[in-house]
Amino acid sequence: MSRPILELRDLSIRFGALRAVDGMGFTVERGTIVSVIGPNGAGKSTLFNLVSGAIRPAAGRVVMDGTDVTGASPMRMLRAGLARSFQITNLFMELSVAENLRLAAQMLEPAHRQLLPLRRSRRALAKVDELIDRFELAGTAAERVGNLSHGEQRRLEIAVALASEPKLLLLDEPTQGMSHGDTDETAAMIRGLAGELTVLLVEHDIGLVMGLSDKIVVMQQGTKLAEGTPEEVRRDPAVQAAYLGTGAG
Repeated sequence: MSRPILELRDLSIRFGALRAVDGMGFTVERGTIVSVIGPNGAGKSTLFNLVSGAIRPAAGRVVMDGTDVTGASPMRMLRAGLARSFQITNLFMELSVAENLRLAAQMLEPAHRQLLPLRRSRRALAKVDELIDRFELAGTAAERVGNLSHGEQRRLEIAVALASEPKLLLLDEPTQGMSHGDTDETAAMIRGLAGELTVLLVEHDIGLVMGLSDKIVVMQQGTKLAEGTPEEVRRDPAVQAAYLGTGAG
């Protein structure tokens, strides 16, 4: 069996008296979709910050593809093959769809070509064309991102994250604020990524999580409450009492 693409070992961070993440640990197997769920304030986004390098843990280790990357910068994590989307859309609103994709794909160029004009970035431009075709963006490629609907912006953000050709994709509430139809389309898009790369997902839509995930990790007050398949988590009495039974999601 191949080694996990991601191992989190007893990760902890506190902000003053608040233990935002406390002794969190689990593995993410290659080519799977793993979801992290829990009530607001459970520590899910902080956990993503620890994994992606935005915050250095006070204790614990982050191991990616067998390499200890604890505390590595977000840029180093990106170069190691980790890409991330955010709760709040993180796009250049004044630029076009194609320009956002092209800027993200620029890192595919060798170091000696990264300062060349964008129009001469052959590999980056090829990636932009590939993503425009894959995500059916030809009709909006020249459109200013600020003019897109919320659902279109959220899907574009996933395309932007894929521009760097990551091995591991972190998606932080990708369907937040979407209509039912947009949510279904985004779920299908995420499902289509399985096998091609690995997805670590934070999401409040329990139906979507149960339908997409190979494994679910449940957080409560910074700690791991439960871990298992969707069916195992659904049946867990502690999860039912603390989360699923509340109707949160």
